[in-house]
Amino acid sequence: MNLIWAVILLAGGLLILWKCAELLVAGAVALAERLGVSSLVIGLTVVAMGTSAPEVAASIAAALRGAGDVAIGNVYGSNVANLALVGGLAALIRPISIKKLTLRREIPVMLAVALLLWPVLHNLSLSRPEGTVLLAVFAALILLMVYIARKDAAVQKNSKKMDSRLRGNDIRDTRYTIRNTKRSLLFIVTGLAGLAFGAEATVRGAVEIGREWFGLSDAVIGLTIIAIGTSLPELATCVAAAVKGQHDISIGNLVGSNIFNTLLVTGTAGTISPFAIGQRLIGTDYWIMIVVSAAFTLVVIVGRRVIGRAAGIVLLCAYA
Repeated sequence: MNLIWAVILLAGGLLILWKCAELLVAGAVALAERLGVSSLVIGLTVVAMGTSAPEVAASIAAALRGAGDVAIGNVYGSNVANLALVGGLAALIRPISIKKLTLRREIPVMLAVALLLWPVLHNLSLSRPEGTVLLAVFAALILLMVYIARKDAAVQKNSKKMDSRLRGNDIRDTRYTIRNTKRSLLFIVTGLAGLAFGAEATVRGAVEIGREWFGLSDAVIGLTIIAIGTSLPELATCVAAAVKGQHDISIGNLVGSNIFNTLLVTGTAGTISPFAIGQRLIGTDYWIMIVVSAAFTLVVIVGRRVIGRAAGIVLLCAYA
């Protein structure tokens, strides 16, 4: 591949990422409105799971090759990139406002599942039973989120019941809702598929430029281009959400993706193919992830549930 094609892949991939991220955000917000749930719930579940797909694929592939360090390193690197790089850049574009309940509930859960990796990985290996436990915890959290979403939907439904009776056009409204729900789902599916394709094109172009034209080693490429590349869907989605002022989508995607990475990505990789890891991944690298997660939480608390532009700059500098 020559430089021209590498640059075309890089630029084209970035353009696809941006346009598909806009589609995803629009579809997610519309779906939340149709279902009568908060955008945060959609961000924590549908959007977060979709944007975490590259991490799932990368870690499973690494585990099947017996490359445990790559599988877990991908989780750590993506979690750090989500909070420091993606969160910092999104806040720089527009300060992120976070609800009090999110600070009390979802963010502590993110910290708790990160700490859960210590007893699982302290013996420098991940067995199939341990991977299954992580997946069970993940399933329990998903069920809890669905329960919360259904409660929110019930409250919204009761508040609109009188208005529906007054209109007297329930059949037409139902058809309208179904049609628009399908459209929202189409936006979400198209957006997620485009994000995956755009991220792949961007990474291929960047790797070629880095290896052939700047002489970067595979190790450096893995720690930088590949690690950032698997976080590109989160980055594009959060930036698009920040531009539109959709704070719940931004924070839901960041927190939800980290929870999914820690439980779903690690658990799936370990369940499919148990692996061993190096000492540094339960030493220095693990604690870097924990410190960044704690620092992100501290930034939210100090900023009184607002991640401002100054905090965004601090997060970006910390990532650099």
